[in-house]
Amino acid sequence: MSEVVVYTTPTCGYCHQVKQYLTQREIPYREVDVAADPQAGIEMVNLSGQRGVPVVVIDGQVVIGFNRPRIDDLLTARSARRPRLGVSVADARTMAQKHGSGPTEGAYVGKVTPLSPGDRVGLTEGDVIIALDGRPISNAEDLENTLSGLVPGEEVSLVFVRAGQRNTARVTP
Repeated sequence: MSEVVVYTTPTCGYCHQVKQYLTQREIPYREVDVAADPQAGIEMVNLSGQRGVPVVVIDGQVVIGFNRPRIDDLLTARSARRPRLGVSVADARTMAQKHGSGPTEGAYVGKVTPLSPGDRVGLTEGDVIIALDGRPISNAEDLENTLSGLVPGEEVSLVFVRAGQRNTARVTP
């Protein structure tokens, strides 16, 4: 599985900028504090040939410093390869609590991007995705994790709830 790793130290200003940038773009990442973990520092030097931070590793590609254009290029390439439904989601439990009703398990669909795979199968705001490719979806994170494990362009089953009714569709994320 692909991932984004940011090697940092607590006092590094550029490290904070990288983390803030990734957070704003809603890119999940794993932070490794090389000041607290000397072995991670050795790993970082072996990967990058550098002792300075930040070092960002995106799907095995190393970026030294806060090189936004290079980070953007790698993230764009990454998203082009990664299956997507084209929907914004939240945890169904949170939305059910907020609205006082609805399913408490699944990924609540907010915005649906026009012409996206989600739009093409008819997903609309308020639907709750409860399974994808035969795997149960308990929350938004489950949906993202399941999507990341799919083969791009391969059709899979999608199960969602709309107005209390269970619906099944075939989608190609």
